[in-house]
Amino acid sequence: MHDARNTSPSAEQRLVSSLEKRGFVAQGRSKWGEPVLRTIPAGHEPQRTKDASALQRRFVACAHGTPSPGDELCASWVEQAFSRLGLGVVLGDAAQLYQSYCHYDDPADLLVGMIVAVPQHPYSVQGTIHGHVGLYIGNDLVMDSIEGRTRKVPLTLWLSAYGLMAPPRWGWLGSMGLS
Repeated sequence: MHDARNTSPSAEQRLVSSLEKRGFVAQGRSKWGEPVLRTIPAGHEPQRTKDASALQRRFVACAHGTPSPGDELCASWVEQAFSRLGLGVVLGDAAQLYQSYCHYDDPADLLVGMIVAVPQHPYSVQGTIHGHVGLYIGNDLVMDSIEGRTRKVPLTLWLSAYGLMAPPRWGWLGSMGLS
C-alpha cells in the first residue's frame, strides 16, 4: 500500500518552497538575515493546555468566541479577546505590543494566553509597518486573525512564517499574567 505521508511535502517544506518563490529566502536564511525554520529545542517546550490555569483557559475560550474584526486588524482581535476577560483594555498595533509586552524568546517561557508577535513581516505593506500578533492557545498552536478570519496555526510554522524580518517574541498583554 502506498503511504502518502512519505511522499507528500511537509508543511515546513511547503513553507520554505513558498518563501523561496517569493524571493524571501537565500542559502537557508531569510533575506533579512533571520533563520527560515524555527524549531522548539528539546527541553524548551511551551506550556500545554492541560497545564494552564482556569483564567488562561477562559482567555482561550474568549479568543475562540471573538470574531475577526477585519483584514489587517490582528492586534484589534487580540485586544477584543482580552477585553472579554474583563481585565481592562490594552491598545496598540502589533509592533507596539511587541515592543511593550513581548520580552521572551525562549519557547519554555511561552505560556497559554500569551501574545506572540513580530514588529514587521513581509506579506503586506501594513505588515512591514505594523507587524503581526496572535495568541498562544496551548498544545503548540497560535490563534490569530488574518484576512478577516481567525485561524489556528502550528507554533513552529507561525514563528517561521512571521519571523523572517525580526525574531518573534512573546509576553503577557498589558503585562497582566494569567497563570
